[in-house]
Amino acid sequence: MPVTMHDVAQRAGVSIKTVSNVVNGYPHIRPQTRERVEEAIAHLGYRVNVSARNLRTRRTDMITLAVPELSLPYFAQLADAVIRAAETRGLTVLIEQTGAGREREIEVLVGQRRQMTDGLIFSPLALGPEDVGLLSAERPLVVLGERIFDAPADHVTMNNVAAARAATAHLAGLGRRRIAVLGAHEGERVGSAALRTEGYRQGLAEAGLPFDPALVGEAGLWHRSTGADAMARLLDSGVEIDAVFALNDAMALGALHVLHARQLDVPGDVALMGFDDIDDVRYSVPTITSVDPGREQIARTAVDLLVERIAGEGGPYRRVIPDSRIVGRESTGESTGDAAGGREVVVDVQAGGSEEIVAEAGAPA
Repeated sequence: MPVTMHDVAQRAGVSIKTVSNVVNGYPHIRPQTRERVEEAIAHLGYRVNVSARNLRTRRTDMITLAVPELSLPYFAQLADAVIRAAETRGLTVLIEQTGAGREREIEVLVGQRRQMTDGLIFSPLALGPEDVGLLSAERPLVVLGERIFDAPADHVTMNNVAAARAATAHLAGLGRRRIAVLGAHEGERVGSAALRTEGYRQGLAEAGLPFDPALVGEAGLWHRSTGADAMARLLDSGVEIDAVFALNDAMALGALHVLHARQLDVPGDVALMGFDDIDDVRYSVPTITSVDPGREQIARTAVDLLVERIAGEGGPYRRVIPDSRIVGRESTGESTGDAAGGREVVVDVQAGGSEEIVAEAGAPA
């Protein structure tokens, strides 16, 4: 005869409801209880009838992650981290690419495919504060990034201003006085570019350095090519530069290519720092100093928050800011050797790891 949930409950010495909670990934179970139930499941060879459970609970055990584009290394590595975090909860992840287009982002929020999964982790770029009403759908939602600050949903963001301020001050602390920034978006008020540029300006002020508009390199989408173009324009302008802070690592890699092509030594002539700490920067020549914004923590936190909402837990909406740090490497003269044997200098960024209440669930944010 097939093993039943009642058999598992008897062996583990718990109620059938507790077994059900473990099987369905309910987060608030004592570790000792979860361990007993999992041992009983393994010993008895219990198998969940997924189809019956999904019909009963109206759950698919699938969630959606919607990101602008997987061609950007940060989002590719974020997707990998979300998939791994979801697997520990018994969830499968469906990936949607929006291309940072407004219509595609709206479709992700309100389209038919939203009904195919139990919840959505959403990183919008095209939507803004005026679109907050689109996020008030009843299905579980966690927002990533900076575009919509007061959404009626849990929000996992980055410590953008503090991290960019620390990065700029770090370069100044290494003796750099003409620090350029790559990736600014003229006129932007909400978004990573605006926040990181503001942090850059604060970092200059903290170091007692004046802000020079000639050192600001505008760029559209943050790709290697746009970083290379912005770097070339700054060098062609004749402005004096002894350091570059690229607002993401893809642009830093593009900038490094141009600096090499112009026969400028990194870090001797120009120090270089990026943001995101993607894998590629540990294997470039030289390796690139970068801000680690806590990508793994972002993924785990987003999945945990979404699982709680899927389980029907109420409570206030939360905004969580993971820890961030600066990882010093060869491009700023802070490590030697290759990625396998080199020494990395890690500097924690203050004001990370925080959590705040945004609004009561079900109430306007």
